Amino acid sequence: MSHAVSIPHTLTIAGSDPSGGAGLQGDIKTLSALGTYATNVITAVIAQNTRGVAAVHPVPAGIIREQLDNLLDDVRIDAVKIGMVASREVAETLREALEARRPRWIVLDPVMVAKSGDVLVDAAGISAVRDVLVPMADVITPNLPEAAVLLGVAAPTTADAMEAMLPSLKALASPYVLLKGGHLAGDSCPDLLATPQGDRWLPAPRIDTANLHGTGCALSSAIAAHLAHLPPDADHERIVTAIGDAKRWLHEALEASRRLDVGQGRGPVHHFNAWW
Repeated sequence: MSHAVSIPHTLTIAGSDPSGGAGLQGDIKTLSALGTYATNVITAVIAQNTRGVAAVHPVPAGIIREQLDNLLDDVRIDAVKIGMVASREVAETLREALEARRPRWIVLDPVMVAKSGDVLVDAAGISAVRDVLVPMADVITPNLPEAAVLLGVAAPTTADAMEAMLPSLKALASPYVLLKGGHLAGDSCPDLLATPQGDRWLPAPRIDTANLHGTGCALSSAIAAHLAHLPPDADHERIVTAIGDAKRWLHEALEASRRLDVGQGRGPVHHFNAWW
């Protein structure tokens, strides 16, 4: 007699990307490629392609709450990834809904700075992410400009400066902080992981590719997917391993991105490189 295998259920809360490389669509690809059943709640309709963002049309907080409540009434969610949140009203809506029926894991990608360096949210949006969402998250995944915006300081340019920034990020109350070092100069691309048991570097070589569209979305979603596969009693080392496995998956997706030819700007990572 065959028995059904329990496949983890994941949720991405994010804006759309018609080009399919980032945002909601990129998250669903990542979550699916890594063996979870992906669900979604849309927070903004975005007109963009591989060359940039043309327009952002936020979804009202009430409709976001309706999406969340209807989904959570019906589907068990093991892990959720939260992307860009631009207003305090939306941040508080997410906190209320997720604290009422909290998934085992919450991963926050504090998307606040575009690759061009432009800050995407105002001061109220920044404080909402920092004060409302970060303390609720199990893992946050800021890059160096985003970490700087969260703390109101200059972005670090060296590994030593990354280490000096980490205590202030840990003080924001998320137990696991993955500070991404992709903006550092050089041939390596190290990330610095803060955990309740100490800090550690996760080194990796820099991939020579222009296909960087959606890398932050892919990494945070990959972390959510790997955490969703863990048993409820997973210990610290298994959590750290899951985060490291997500980083290695992104490395492979970046290497394989050369096989894709999508758009005329920054192309996407190859989410399904292991399958195609």
